[in-house]
Amino acid sequence: MHSAWLIAKREYLERVRTKAFLVATILIPILMVAFVVGSAILAKSTRSTSHLIIVSKDTQLVMDLQDQLKKGDGSQMTVDTMAPGDGVRAMLDQELADQSIDGYLWITPAKSANDRPAFDFKPRSKADISTSSVLKDALQTVLVRERLTHQGMVASDVDSMMAPVTIDTSSSSGKSKSVNGSFAVAYILFFLMYMVVMLYGMNVARSIIEEKTSRVFEVLLATITPEEMLAGKILGVGSVGITQILIWMLAALILAPISGMMGSGSFSFSITVVQAIFFVLYFIFGFLLYSSMAAALGSMTNSEQELQQLNMFLVLPLAFCMLMIPVVTTNPGGTWARIVSLIPFCTPLLMNFRVSLAMPQPWELALSFVLMSLTIYAVLWIASRIYRVGILMYGKKPNLPEILRWVKYS
Repeated sequence: MHSAWLIAKREYLERVRTKAFLVATILIPILMVAFVVGSAILAKSTRSTSHLIIVSKDTQLVMDLQDQLKKGDGSQMTVDTMAPGDGVRAMLDQELADQSIDGYLWITPAKSANDRPAFDFKPRSKADISTSSVLKDALQTVLVRERLTHQGMVASDVDSMMAPVTIDTSSSSGKSKSVNGSFAVAYILFFLMYMVVMLYGMNVARSIIEEKTSRVFEVLLATITPEEMLAGKILGVGSVGITQILIWMLAALILAPISGMMGSGSFSFSITVVQAIFFVLYFIFGFLLYSSMAAALGSMTNSEQELQQLNMFLVLPLAFCMLMIPVVTTNPGGTWARIVSLIPFCTPLLMNFRVSLAMPQPWELALSFVLMSLTIYAVLWIASRIYRVGILMYGKKPNLPEILRWVKYS
């Protein structure tokens, strides 16, 4: 075991002393925060600016809809009106083709007093989902207002009833952490976990390929066993990742009070001690799992190009986690969220994501660590058997039957 610690020390010091480590330690969290905050700000501030034409005989409906589209939430459109007539639709189709307008809404009057008018919207681009959504919401609002007015309600009462509802999303314990801020922190931690697990897992594979190419293994194997060499590499590279993450979490905890004081409106970013602890724990387990897989891949390949062809085995589980984000976000305590977050290859990302959204039950957390431990043991056992044979194999890429024979070697 002493040899494993020596290799781990060498791997650790070799990486920590580089400028790349310092740059990554500083830039990665800054870029992640900028990405999430920028996306949130753009999503909140972006308004539809389409140029639309409304065609209808109902003057009041057209005026109300025009006003709603120009001043409504999420809309800042240019809206013109036009009366229906012969050749109007052909003219509008030509303007769409010439890109003079972004779309037109043709309103056909209702056949009876209790029916709604028929709405035919033709956009310039079928992919313009934003404008269609805004238009649909505006029509819904205008029709409800119109129906309430026809029922005899005063305009001021209608406005009061249709006014947006304001909900206080701050914590009842007195802490001012908003819901939007909580989501932002959860997403930042999720993508940060994704990046560091992938980055340091691939670092193990690249380190193996470098030493395999330089034939350093042949010298080292004269004094240490392949298992000690693999353990040293995983411990050394993992220690670099833990060092980097501890720096990030410590900085986040120090800056949390400042963020709380500076946060205003619906955004206030801060991280709790519990979130930081679970992030470190799930990184350790996630790194051990994925670095073991990466070590097996690195020992089976002879170059970076070959490694790129096999890294799909690392990317696919992580990509699946990204696809499951909407499922977990919608209902963090739901059945599907529990199932996918307890899959060992998804647990580091999704269970940690759930911790940031709504703390899971203690038995779920305990079960997640047990399942990951068993999976890590199994993957390490297989990886070590592939590793001790694969590091001495050069030239030809092994096929599946050969790999299975490596696993069976005693």
